[in-house]
Amino acid sequence: MGHLQKALDQMFERVGQVQQISRVYQSPAMGFEGEDFLNAVAYLKTDMAPESVMQELLSIERDLGRRRGTSGSQTKESTGSENAQIADRQYSSRTIDLDLLAYGTVALAGPELTLPHPRIQHRLFVLQPFLDVAPHWQHTVLGLSLNELLERCTDSNPPKRIAQWLKNPSAKYDFTALRYVAIEGNIGAGKTSLAQMIARDFKGKLILERFADNPFLPQFYQDPERYAFPLEMSFLADRFQQLAEQSAQYDLFSDLIITDYDRYKSLIFAKITLTPAEFDLYQKFFHLMHRELPRPQVYIYLAQSTDRLLDNIKQRGRPYEQSIDADYLQKIHSGYLTHLSSEAHQGKVIRIDLEDLDFVKRRGDYLKILDIITKHTA
Repeated sequence: MGHLQKALDQMFERVGQVQQISRVYQSPAMGFEGEDFLNAVAYLKTDMAPESVMQELLSIERDLGRRRGTSGSQTKESTGSENAQIADRQYSSRTIDLDLLAYGTVALAGPELTLPHPRIQHRLFVLQPFLDVAPHWQHTVLGLSLNELLERCTDSNPPKRIAQWLKNPSAKYDFTALRYVAIEGNIGAGKTSLAQMIARDFKGKLILERFADNPFLPQFYQDPERYAFPLEMSFLADRFQQLAEQSAQYDLFSDLIITDYDRYKSLIFAKITLTPAEFDLYQKFFHLMHRELPRPQVYIYLAQSTDRLLDNIKQRGRPYEQSIDADYLQKIHSGYLTHLSSEAHQGKVIRIDLEDLDFVKRRGDYLKILDIITKHTA
């Protein structure tokens, strides 16, 4: 049982978010005389390709003391089991065996990985826990549901449920007390990516800024003096409309809402781009429009160096952003620091330095960010 829990913990840390875990099932050793096997299936969400998932599972096996034969094994899936089979059919006792049973609706046939797993339909100790976590899954190749596969399975050794349960490692991040979280940062800081990941993993309602449809944005970067005021007014109107509509739609007492901007972003940018007279007028509109809207319970600010921001902007390749210079980014950063030192936000402020972190490419860095948020909101 301990090996199963350790494997599940490692899968969470290295592969993806654990959505569901089956009951643990006990079944006789297969192909040799030995102690009974314990089996379980876990359903994960991951950004990794199936081949990369497979390699991580093999690495987890090795870290837990598993030594495979030279012929290898079908691996990886959203399942962890202490009972699985080696592709060359040479069975023996092992500490852990991790197989990738399926990857959504992907069908794959290769020398290292076949999806769905080629022996799902022949093993009750796989089908039964699989049904626990994905009752509506259908075999991509055979076109049969799990219930249909169970009915047709000729395995004569049905597994038995045991009283022990595996613990979901995702439970260490408890966001149930959070209702409205705003993620902010400079241009290219990664606020949209982080908002999407947290909303996905914790079933949050995602509100993203609709900057892509703003017709003034490309024009502003070409001629800032001419287009600053219409740009800021259009953003002000759109952000207000979006937050007002979403606030009315979602229940702030039960739903977790994640946004990739805060209302005060409008004032921060307008202070930089507008003339003093324009900004005075702009502030009047801002305070009239936003005084009744709810404010974030938690305000997360993602901090990165100007050089890294410029690199991020270059890599994401939006043509109208390529003229952004370091001075403009530094002014925005200073504007955010001034805002964070004020009491305008009225919520808990969490500043996260991303200089040595890449939470998009490295899951471990993403978990570090979740650790920081959890620590400051506990």
